[in-house]
Amino acid sequence: MKPAEPAASSAPLLEVKGLRKHFPISEGLLIGRKIGEVKAVDGVDFTIRRGETLGLVGESGCGKTTTGRCILRLERPTAGEIRYNGLDIATLKGRPLLELRRRIQVIFQDPYSSLNPRMKVGQIIAEPIRAHGIERDRARRAARVHELLSVCDLDPAFADRYPHEMSGGQRQRVGIARALALEPEFIVCDEAVSALDVSIQAQIINLLEDLRERFHLTYLFIAHDLSVVRHICHRVAVMYLGRIVELADCDQLFDNPQHPYTQALLAAVPVPDPEVERRRAFRPLVGEVPSTINPPSGCTFHPRCPIAVSACRQARPELRELRPRHWVACGQVDWPFERHEFAGIRSPPKRAVPPPPNKEAGTQQHEQNGRIRWDRGLGCRRLVLLRR
Repeated sequence: MKPAEPAASSAPLLEVKGLRKHFPISEGLLIGRKIGEVKAVDGVDFTIRRGETLGLVGESGCGKTTTGRCILRLERPTAGEIRYNGLDIATLKGRPLLELRRRIQVIFQDPYSSLNPRMKVGQIIAEPIRAHGIERDRARRAARVHELLSVCDLDPAFADRYPHEMSGGQRQRVGIARALALEPEFIVCDEAVSALDVSIQAQIINLLEDLRERFHLTYLFIAHDLSVVRHICHRVAVMYLGRIVELADCDQLFDNPQHPYTQALLAAVPVPDPEVERRRAFRPLVGEVPSTINPPSGCTFHPRCPIAVSACRQARPELRELRPRHWVACGQVDWPFERHEFAGIRSPPKRAVPPPPNKEAGTQQHEQNGRIRWDRGLGCRRLVLLRR
C-alpha cells in the first residue's frame, strides 16, 4: 500500500525554477584565471507539495546532491529561484537565512563523518537547540535530547556515548534526531540509507515513514536504490547530467517510463529471480557519461540514446507534459509509446509476496505486515519491499 498522497489542491511548499550551479575551474597559483566551469546543475525545475516525498534519482555525478545543497543553502546557486513558502531563499543572507535553517534540515549520507567524534551524542543533538536559542535551560535541553532519542528508537542513555561507540544504524538515528531537534517542516535526505547494511536500511526507511506521518514532514529523498525510492516516495524525478529528464508519480514512472534514459536505468536493476534474470534481454547503454565541463550540444543524452536523430544534437528539449502529471524532456517519445530493445523489461517487477517455502530449506516465514522485510528464500540475502 502506497503512502498517503498529499492533497492535490495543497500549495507547493518548495518551488525550484531554472536552478543552476556552476563551479568555476581556474589555473594559476597566485593569480587564478578562470578557464572553464563544471555545470553540476544546469536548469532544474520541480515543486514539492506539503507532506509529499519527492525522490531524486540518477547516476553518480548527475547533480542530485548539489541540488539538495543549493536548497539547503550550503551552496549559493549560480542562477535560478528557490521559493520556500513563496519566499525566494536563493539570495537570503544573515538573520533571514539563519531563521530558514530552523525550517529546513538535512540527513547526511555518512552517519559517521557527519557527527563530531569529540562530542557526546547528547551534545551533538543539543547543539542546534542551543545555537538557535530555543531552550537556554540546560536541564530542559537534556530532557529534549532524551525525548528525541526515544522518538528515533534509541535508549536515552545513549546521550552519554560517543559516535564511535555506536553502530552505523544507531549513528544514523542520531543524525535523524539532530535533524528533528529544531522541529523542521522540510528535510533533505541525502542518500540517508546508502551507507547502511540492507537490514538496517529497512529499519531507517520505516522510521522515516513513521516520522513523516507523525510530524507532517516533507522530504526530498535523494537515493540510488530504486526499490527504496518506489516504497517511500510519492513522485520521482530522474536526473541526467545536471537536468531532470523525467518527472512523474511513482507508480506511473516505474510502470510506464517514457524517457530512454529512465528505461535504461530501471532495466539495469537486477531481478531477484534467477529464471527471469536469465530470460530477459538486457542491453546496457553504450558509451561513457559526457563531461559536465563540456556537455554535448542539444540533448545531453543523445550520444548514448538509441532513438536519437539529428535534431537531438541541435535543440535541447524542455520538459513537456505527455499526460497528466507525467513530464518528459524528449522530443522523440509520445503517448502511447514503444519501448526500445535495450530496455529489456518494463521495470522492476512489483514485489508480490511469494508463498512461504518449507522450513527444511531454512527459509524464514514471511510476515505480510506491509513493511520492509528480510528474506532468505533464494539462498541469498535480499531486501523485499512490501507495498502498503
